[in-house]
Amino acid sequence: MAKRTISGRQILTPYHSNSGRPCQRKGHIQTRGNSSLAEARTGWPPMGGQASTGGSVQSLRCTTNTDWMSALCPLLWDVPLHHLSIPGSHDTMTYCLNKKSPISQTQSRLLQLLGKVLPCVTRPVVLRWSITQVLDVTEQLDAGVRYLDLRIAHMLVGSEKNLHFVHMVYTTALVEDTLTEISEWLEKHPREVVILACRNFEGMTEDLHEYLVACIRNIFGDMLCPRGDLPTLNQLWSRGQQVILSYEEESVVSRHGELWPGIPYWWGDQVNAQELIPYLECMKSCGRPGGLFVAGINLTENLAYVLGHPSQSLRKMTLPNLPYLSAWVREQCPGPGAQCTNIIAGDFIGADTFVGDVIRLNEKLLRCSRVPFAAHVECGREEWVWGGVPASP
Repeated sequence: MAKRTISGRQILTPYHSNSGRPCQRKGHIQTRGNSSLAEARTGWPPMGGQASTGGSVQSLRCTTNTDWMSALCPLLWDVPLHHLSIPGSHDTMTYCLNKKSPISQTQSRLLQLLGKVLPCVTRPVVLRWSITQVLDVTEQLDAGVRYLDLRIAHMLVGSEKNLHFVHMVYTTALVEDTLTEISEWLEKHPREVVILACRNFEGMTEDLHEYLVACIRNIFGDMLCPRGDLPTLNQLWSRGQQVILSYEEESVVSRHGELWPGIPYWWGDQVNAQELIPYLECMKSCGRPGGLFVAGINLTENLAYVLGHPSQSLRKMTLPNLPYLSAWVREQCPGPGAQCTNIIAGDFIGADTFVGDVIRLNEKLLRCSRVPFAAHVECGREEWVWGGVPASP
């Protein structure tokens, strides 16, 4: 195993850890219990979690997909990230919304006023329609999520440098602590890559933006992949990089080479899957963006729906729609084609097989001639092909 020095840090490639010690090739070319011969030869692990029953969200601390990127078929290690299928969580941090938090400054003045005058009535309702996740950030990463939707705000009543996350109300978690938690997880999983989308900034001054960027640099250091051509997993591994950080503030991005531009997010703003899916299909028909992008399968309430369903919540609205949404997800295909998908983000990670379904879409690249290479496994015989033509491995 050759040693390389990246930014003053010595690493082993292609299998390395941040400390320079060799890492085990998890999930690749090994048999498990009832794995088929094809699974054993290609290194594809069983994917997909247990579906929840009884109409409730189960906190599935599933580790099947914890190291799914390093377990991908080696042919996919040279596919750019924007041509892979990557699971994401929408409004990642809403599992820790603060029950005593004031209403976000971006909400209507009427709602903010009600939050001050009738907090015991207003806040519980707002919370029911604001929580989109129940797994914490480490549990989401363990479940296989690799795109995190981080909405960052500075509370007017907060201390000078304490930044929180926000979705109608503010979180108990601080941004700096959460980024540190993500960094510590990455150190334990040196061949996994995350895409962090810092977006929907609220109450952020230029000084606070610069403070946040300094925190990002300090916490992730050499893990950050500088802005440029979108890399492959092999390229990231060889450089010891694990973080693509997009920042939805152009003026800040222009000053810092570690930051990537905001990632387009297809948001349908619909209350049920039957209306959301046509929107997503319409977006696909217009052609995918050139780089990373997100297809959001998250549903969104509106005032009329909330008033008509006073005892409901976003969770109760979402769960009955999950089978329909999952069926659409399983029909998608990653790759460079005009109607291909890339990141797919959803709510209530762990409630069904969403993460495994999105990861499993990468198998379609192995049967698709639209990517430079593919692998074909049949009757226990592995055959390597280039552009659909059999070739030597």
